[in-house]
Amino acid sequence: MVSAIIVTYNRAHFLKEALDSVLGQTYFQKNPDRWELLVVDDGSTDGTSELVGRYLGQDDRIKYIRSKHQGVSRARNLGLKTARGEFIAFLDSDDLWLKDKTQTQLSYLQAFPAARFCLTEEIWVRNGRRVNQKNKHQKYSGWVLDRVLPLCLLSLSSALFRRQLFEELGDFDESLPVCEDYDLGIRIALRHFYHFLSRPLIIKRGGHSDQLSRQYWGMDRWRVQALEKALRLAETPADRDLIKAEIIKKCQVLINGFLKRGQRAEADYYLKKILEYSPDKSGVCSS
Repeated sequence: MVSAIIVTYNRAHFLKEALDSVLGQTYFQKNPDRWELLVVDDGSTDGTSELVGRYLGQDDRIKYIRSKHQGVSRARNLGLKTARGEFIAFLDSDDLWLKDKTQTQLSYLQAFPAARFCLTEEIWVRNGRRVNQKNKHQKYSGWVLDRVLPLCLLSLSSALFRRQLFEELGDFDESLPVCEDYDLGIRIALRHFYHFLSRPLIIKRGGHSDQLSRQYWGMDRWRVQALEKALRLAETPADRDLIKAEIIKKCQVLINGFLKRGQRAEADYYLKKILEYSPDKSGVCSS
């Protein structure tokens, strides 16, 4: 069984299209007894419950999980806890799946049983207009730790996971209000090969004001937290050196940002981290 999980918070204006893109999957239509759709509502106060209610009356394979607002990681974990499928797929409520996504990825994972997950190319739409991805957003197959440390290359909406991956690595980090996908992507890269399918099979929509990435300044704060956790998990000196170097880079960015805002104490906090992780302990940043 495939468990599709949509996490949403006050996105009724996007949610119908997301739901329809899941229900329109070729694989689901051909295999009506081998899928379920879980909608995890993280305490929405708009018309989300009414919208989902119209779908619940039409299909008992759709389940609605409503909780108080506790953040995206907690909501994703609620979906994981409830899901019954061998395969897990997340869809952000502002994104869309193209109809052959599930079938294509299942065929790949069945052909390569050692693969823990695969992800696909994306079509990017910003404020209703298609845009090209920058080179830095290029996805890769292989051992990609060095590529996923600078920025998140794990698009959850484009991935299909074997459940055993979460059983092995653990759930989403609920201490992270954002960057939970960045954290998971690094934890995967420390242990497993990335499998990237170059065919675009999702539409990733952005540019709207309610994106989590636009609600927080200094996202590198949580990336540093994820990197420090990864440092404890890393098993080789080479991996640890890569992670330390990235922590230093992100701390430098944060220091500059905090100093511009007159927040000296916060800047000093990250300067101490640079001193801790610099190979020569001399630091590389001045006030």
